[in-house]
Amino acid sequence: MPERERRQVLITRPEPDATKTAHRVAAAGWQPVLAPVIAVRHGTVVLPADFDAVAVTSRNAIPALPAGCRAAPLLAVGRATAERAAAAGFGTVLDADGDAADLAALARRALPPGARVLVAHARGQGGELMRDLREAGFRVHGRRAYEVTPVKMLPAPGVSAVEGGGLRAAMFLSAATARAFVRLLPDVLRAHLADVDAVAIGEPAAQALAPLPWRRVRVSLRPTLDDVLALL
Repeated sequence: MPERERRQVLITRPEPDATKTAHRVAAAGWQPVLAPVIAVRHGTVVLPADFDAVAVTSRNAIPALPAGCRAAPLLAVGRATAERAAAAGFGTVLDADGDAADLAALARRALPPGARVLVAHARGQGGELMRDLREAGFRVHGRRAYEVTPVKMLPAPGVSAVEGGGLRAAMFLSAATARAFVRLLPDVLRAHLADVDAVAIGEPAAQALAPLPWRRVRVSLRPTLDDVLALL
């Protein structure tokens, strides 16, 4: 199929963010195909006895934070996380506008030495941020806020899009979705990716996509949805 006729964009992130992203993709003139490859299960964070600030590396952590921490300043990794925190009732929200390293740098600028920082993270994640904060002299309380699990098989709309030849690009808004897609894609479909761009939110996601024969893997300049959409 000629490139100008390939208008489909595969969205692999979990709901409810998948549908929200689909609206943005459609508004940009593309045809979104929803195929979430991971699911997010939220928990409830048990708060430590004392803490001075909350740090989160994903918007998925916000629903797990109880009302008892709303008065503390929240340090968010990026705009989407900051917006969700503000909507959840946090009065003071600081936006690192970047990744985990930028979040640690924000903590060093905004918090006094030795401050107690509650880090709400996913299972198996958050280690880099907590290490950086401890090395900066902060007292860190890590709490698991949510769990990310891959779905059992690539959703049927995703299979159809890859097979059908109308797929122009596939979006990967996290390394977790990239890893899950690589595991779930049937071997018989790999060759169909030769004319498809992978659009990744950062280098970890791009590296996870390397085993597949994409036409090219494009990496956003900044880890934001706006920057990923700009690559379509």
